[in-house]
Amino acid sequence: MDKKESEFKQVFRVYRKSKLAVAALIVAILLMVIAIIGPLIAPHDPIEVNLDATFETGFWTGNMEYPLGTDNLGRDIYSRLLYGTGISLRIGYAIIAITAACGLLIGLVSGYFGGIIDILVMRLIDILLAFPPLLLALVIAATLGTGMEKAMLAIAIIYIPSLARIVRGSVLTVKELPYVEASRAMGGGNIWIILGHVLPNIITPVIVYLTLLLGDAILYTAALGFLGIGIDPSTPEWGAMLSGGRDFLLLGKWWITVFPGVMIFLAVLSFNLFGDGLREAVDSKLRL
Repeated sequence: MDKKESEFKQVFRVYRKSKLAVAALIVAILLMVIAIIGPLIAPHDPIEVNLDATFETGFWTGNMEYPLGTDNLGRDIYSRLLYGTGISLRIGYAIIAITAACGLLIGLVSGYFGGIIDILVMRLIDILLAFPPLLLALVIAATLGTGMEKAMLAIAIIYIPSLARIVRGSVLTVKELPYVEASRAMGGGNIWIILGHVLPNIITPVIVYLTLLLGDAILYTAALGFLGIGIDPSTPEWGAMLSGGRDFLLLGKWWITVFPGVMIFLAVLSFNLFGDGLREAVDSKLRL
């Protein structure tokens, strides 16, 4: 326990030396807080249509009833952003959870058992990795149809092969270490060895990789929403909001697209910088 605590302190000490990484962590925490309390502080229903208040301007013209303005259906953009923060982050976390569960399972089985299983799995992964990620996500989402759950599954599928390959490579190294061989010689079963020895020693790089993927997951979700694939257009999700406002940008209704774009930018940048800082901290610990 003391060793684990010491390792954590060492990683944290290296991490906090990066001002960008610390700032990114603060922004990421703020976004998570907004995701939790957003529905409680939103002044309006995010999907309520009010045709008497279409294209209202916001605080820059003194309108504090709709501080960030309204869209073409009179829906309050501020309220939709607050709700959308929770939706976008939940989608990102769900994608990471699906990716982690499937990628770990496939990588562990393929790397540990090897043989024909490893060959078949790796060839399938090579095929999936040959496609551009966004194109593959578009094809899968279009095939599955609209819906938040289907969009999450489509995006998770494009990440699973990469994670499975990383896990497999780590397993191939760990399973040949002396303590694993000793456990096998003492009669330890495959499940015991995988869960007790292999998995704990590969989980750190997996966590770092998944942290880096979170920003990309949010970005791909926004991309699908912007293209109108996978996410219901009425859902107060950042990408769907961008898509709904693009037709009015040339009419001077810039606020419909700018504010969702800013939220996407902040979320992706903060989680990517957080992941980069965490990776550097973990790598520095491993080098010591």
